[in-house]
This record gives sequence, C-alpha cells and structure tokens, in this order.
Amino acid sequence: MADNFFDLGKVGAIDLLMESGSFKKGVTGNQASVLLMEGTDFNLTYFPLKHLGYKAIVLATAELYSRMAHPEDLSVRLGVSSKLDFPQIKELWDGMVSAAKEHGYKGADLDLKPSRNGLTISVCASGNIKTLTEKRRPKAKSKDLIVVSGPLGASYLGQQILEKENKKFSEKSSPVDQNALEKYKMIIGDYLKPEISPSTVSRLEEEELYPSFGYVVSNGLSDAVKRLVRDSGLGAKIYVDRLPFEGNSFDAGKVLDIDPVSAAMNGGEDCQILFTIPILLAEKFRREFQTFDVIGHLAQSEVGAVLVTPDGVELPLRAQGWKEED
Repeated sequence: MADNFFDLGKVGAIDLLMESGSFKKGVTGNQASVLLMEGTDFNLTYFPLKHLGYKAIVLATAELYSRMAHPEDLSVRLGVSSKLDFPQIKELWDGMVSAAKEHGYKGADLDLKPSRNGLTISVCASGNIKTLTEKRRPKAKSKDLIVVSGPLGASYLGQQILEKENKKFSEKSSPVDQNALEKYKMIIGDYLKPEISPSTVSRLEEEELYPSFGYVVSNGLSDAVKRLVRDSGLGAKIYVDRLPFEGNSFDAGKVLDIDPVSAAMNGGEDCQILFTIPILLAEKFRREFQTFDVIGHLAQSEVGAVLVTPDGVELPLRAQGWKEED
C-alpha cells in the first residue's frame, strides 16, 4: 500500500481513511461544509474580501445544489488574524450576506476566533431535500449522461494569471499588466467571484428531471468523475472534444504554458455542478437546460474512469496527486 499522498491521490487517501473508520462512503444528507485557508485557498494581496465572502457561500451552496437540496441555514466560523480589523471582516461578511440572500438562506449564525495562521473561513450550509425528489431520484445506469453546468478550468487559469502578475509586482520586476487583467477578466472573475444559478434545483424539479448523482467540480473534473465511479459502482467516459471552456482559456493557456484540458481535469474551484441524467430524458434535458454541456456518459464498471481523445483513445484518469495547495 502506498504511504504518501502523491501516489495515493486525494480520492485514494480519503477512501483509505474512511475504510479505517468503517464509515459509509459518500455524503447524501442535507449539509455541506467548506473550509478556506489564507495562503492555501486564497491570497489577500489580490483577493477582494467581499468577493471572498461571496465565494465561500457559493461553494457551500453548490454542494447543496449538487444533492438537490434547497438552502435553509448557514453556520459561519471565522479565524481572524491580527492584520485584519473590524472593517475588513465587515467587508468579508457583506459578501457572505449578499450570496446568502441571493440563494435564499433563511437563517445564519456567526462566530469569530483569533488566528495565528492567517484568515480561516469555515462555512456549514444546511438545506432541505423534498421528499418527492428523494423518491424520484433514479438509479444510475450505463449510458446515462454526464453533464456539467459551465466552463471547466477557467478558475484555475484565472488564479494563475493573478499569481503571475502578483509575482511580478512583489519582485518589482515590472508593473502589473492592467491590459492582461482586463483581457482575462472573465476567467479571473470565475476564480474570484464564481456564480451559480439559484434556480438550479427548482428548475430540475419543475421539469421532473431528477439526477441520480451530483458533484461540485471544485478539485478538477478528474476528482469529481472518480468520486462518481466510486459511488455509483459504474464506469465513466469523458470526451475531450465535449469539454466546455471559457472563451479565452486557450489564449491564457498559451501565455501560462498550461494545457487548458489539464486545467479542466486537474485544476480547482471551478464551482460547476456535474450531474448524471437518465439517457431516456436526454432530449428533454438538452432542450430545457441549454446552459449545461453533455461531456460523457456512464459505462460498465470494467471501463473505470477514462478520458476519450478525439481519436478514440481511452486514457485512464489518474489519481489526483497531492499538491501543496490541496
């Protein structure tokens, strides 16, 4: 058995830890938690506090939506470093309140604690899953569609653009390129202030389209697909030529020397939702949810999790290696 995070990957490490505790794998309840740490998940040099607060709530809310839950209550814990005072925390909280109101939360509680290691944000969101929705969620089958709510890899590329400009500024090698920030504002926005439709769950329910599984693509598409394969007991085929990208992702990829496909598969914090939709409802889903992209389908279990190239070559999705920012 491998004894380091790099060989195991995040999913493999979590599986082994869960097995040692004899817990049931996967969370199907109506609560979602998000933990963001300064220096790991965000850099306050260029991350506006109001955007950061908004993003923290959206990330937790997306987890609820992936489980077909309607937002109800929030519990927020902030570890506050000495470099931040009340006006900065108020700005962060204002962003949280904005997102909470947008997504219809009814209640919230907040606690503040001093932190020696920078700002830490912990959000626990709870929601309500309708009884009828629970009853009507189908069993996943081979050939069911795998769909995703929006562009992949954009958030990671946007973060890398910001890191590149921040490094130039901190090293005083050259001034920040405002033209570059403007040119890539869409993918930068995907990182700093991701958005997701508050009507996601209600629209699916209205159209009687009930996903069998749902995940937030917050650690790269590979991570979400491997969790889907683990939880469903089925295989999954993802097609490279069906992956959705933001308009200037390929241009940014050239500047950064990063393959946009690699960013989509292994990047982070896209805040897009992946659903599996019954194949018999494929046409209805395509008609009613045109903002979603069909990127693949479930398969027999022996297939595993694979990425299919335009030439038809099937590449096994590797375990997501443990990186410093994970």
